[in-house]
Amino acid sequence: MIIKYKDQRVAIFFDIQNLYHSAKNLYHARVDFYEVLKAATANRKLVRAIAYVVKSDAVEGESSFFEALERIGIELRMKELQVYPDGLKKADWDIGMAVDAIRLAPSVDSVILVTGDGDFLPLIEYLQALGKPVEVLAFGRSASAKLKEVADEFIDLEQNPQKFLIKSPLIKKSKSRFPR
Repeated sequence: MIIKYKDQRVAIFFDIQNLYHSAKNLYHARVDFYEVLKAATANRKLVRAIAYVVKSDAVEGESSFFEALERIGIELRMKELQVYPDGLKKADWDIGMAVDAIRLAPSVDSVILVTGDGDFLPLIEYLQALGKPVEVLAFGRSASAKLKEVADEFIDLEQNPQKFLIKSPLIKKSKSRFPR
């Protein structure tokens, strides 16, 4: 557990696709990014919060979602969805997120990654070698076991799904889906 104090400077990096798919697959719900931002900040000084998003013209409501992220103080890094001739779709932000975390690390006391993606293990190890504690927030069941182990602190969003999820309008009375 990391000691958190009010003058501690933090930077938060959101892997939007990872959280979106975890919430959708585990709970048929959407992430409440405002609540995740509050939990990650934990009353500390937020230097930067950056979300890595993929833009696809086929997704309805996408622009309002992006605007909502910006309204709560999260900067956006946007990339177009790449569709290959064989139908494969790709939108990978891992390198961009890692580079931003490395660039901002000297300006903060703690780096916070909001992702369950095990591809970030080398980033965590590099930041820790620089003396930066790394916190990870994600849904435990879909997070890499090694990521949870290596992080200085892992906060499992599944410990309080009612707080971190917005129920989909398609699932009207699904409280039973949320473990207590």
